[in-house]
Amino acid sequence: MSEWDSAEMMNVAAARELYDGDVCLVGVGPPNLAANLARHTHAPNCRLVYESGAIDAKPRRLPLSIGDDDLAATATAVVSVPEMFNFWVGAGRIDVGFLGAAQLDRFGNINTTVIGDHAHPKVRLPGAGGAPEIAAAARRVIVIVKQSPRTFVETVDFVSSVGYGPTGQEREAPGAGPTLVITDHGVLEPDPVTHELTMTRLHPGVTVEQAVAATGWTLKVADSIEEVPAPTEHELTVLRKLRDREPIDA
Repeated sequence: MSEWDSAEMMNVAAARELYDGDVCLVGVGPPNLAANLARHTHAPNCRLVYESGAIDAKPRRLPLSIGDDDLAATATAVVSVPEMFNFWVGAGRIDVGFLGAAQLDRFGNINTTVIGDHAHPKVRLPGAGGAPEIAAAARRVIVIVKQSPRTFVETVDFVSSVGYGPTGQEREAPGAGPTLVITDHGVLEPDPVTHELTMTRLHPGVTVEQAVAATGWTLKVADSIEEVPAPTEHELTVLRKLRDREPIDA
């Protein structure tokens, strides 16, 4: 089997969480790569939706952004942004929301706005975009992010998208809240009672000690840790073609 790196393992693991027939609202970065990988491997009927208004997009190459013209050219329909968020997102028609993060805390709250004080930030980030609505209303929310103490922080500098709130108990319907966080170390899931993110699966070759060291809080670890299966040759081939923006046959 080909050698693979931690970023490839993260994207493969994320892609596997999409089911055939899911309606998936796709963010930029790793979520974009993972969702398109799923559609070109085990979930050909996964319907990719982009917040720019592309419904059931079937891009021939990995889109550069949510405004990539290939999304409109291959979509079943293109709707306005208000219709996207009122009819699709707000009405609960999205099965899976794929999100990224600049900072994430133990209760799945996401920061994509600023690092540091909001009035005088050290870094001003791109902002939340449609992520708050997606995090609030999607039936399942999957966060894809590299794990490090810089990203996995005790308290986010700004709450751009609410996970389970500052104590883990503030979440209310309609959405379920973050159901999975997939990193380059493994997979975290919220505790069913406290909603604190718990390490439940590790990628091949990653130890519990490495995952703990990559976390800015005292990481909760499941009593029984599973190992995520390594990428297959087919998954790696498709992933690398997508990453290099090569066309892939339908």
